[in-house]
Amino acid sequence: MLVVNNVSKKYGDFVALENIELEFVNGVYALLAPNGAGKTTLIKMITTLLFPTSGEILYDGTDIVTLDEEYRDLLGYLPQEFGYYKNYSPNKFLLYLAALKGMKEREAKNRIKELLTLVALEEVADKKMKQFSGGMIQRVGIAQALLNDPKVLVLDEPTAGLDPKERVRFRNLLSDLSRDRIVIVSTHIVSDIEFIANEVIMIKDHKVLYKDSIRNICNTIQGKVFETEIEFEEAREFRKNHIALSEKQEDGKMQIRFISEVEKSPTWTQVTPNLEDVFLYEYNESTTKG
Repeated sequence: MLVVNNVSKKYGDFVALENIELEFVNGVYALLAPNGAGKTTLIKMITTLLFPTSGEILYDGTDIVTLDEEYRDLLGYLPQEFGYYKNYSPNKFLLYLAALKGMKEREAKNRIKELLTLVALEEVADKKMKQFSGGMIQRVGIAQALLNDPKVLVLDEPTAGLDPKERVRFRNLLSDLSRDRIVIVSTHIVSDIEFIANEVIMIKDHKVLYKDSIRNICNTIQGKVFETEIEFEEAREFRKNHIALSEKQEDGKMQIRFISEVEKSPTWTQVTPNLEDVFLYEYNESTTKG
């Protein structure tokens, strides 16, 4: 179990995160918030790249600072900015990283072959990465995060550069991996995690807003989400009085999905909220402080 115990992080007078309380067991956890909300700060503390100003992070009851290398040996991490050597092949690059981790050569070669198959790069295992697309590089990054078969896998914006097919493969991979490890995915893209996350963590105003199942989080705006059709000319005024979630023009009219907290109209159809609705509502300018 990984426990974030009353953790705060400050930079001078600026409070990046305040009194964060979280618990993780095996499963997929989505850290969902807009860019700049503090996701990466939390990720860096969980991966020991930053240390809390106050509070502690525990793995199986022991502070990860005390565990030091013992904890890092259990950790797999894909940072948002993934560095690599362009003139190396995936094979050569992963062998290099395996050596840094202290893996034996035979063990490393077997593991790398397995991982490159897992991320569908086995056919280009010996090609220089300077020829690769952004999505292929990201898959190498996912493979390096799995090199040591980590018990805590942390991925910061992992689907950057992946095409739709790669995203589906990635989601399936995470679902499989989470059976026997903690998987924490930091993202601002709802579709990356809405079908696989056991729990979603949302941060707002530097604090944890939600840590719950997707169903329970969606229930927080149950009865407030509607769809209707309006004249195109009415759209601007409509947006002043309601939180627009999505809009589509069709036959000169506007199909609009929105939130209304008080008034209702017989021309509106109440619909079931989804995680995207909650995300857009909670981080809407009119509902967000500062």
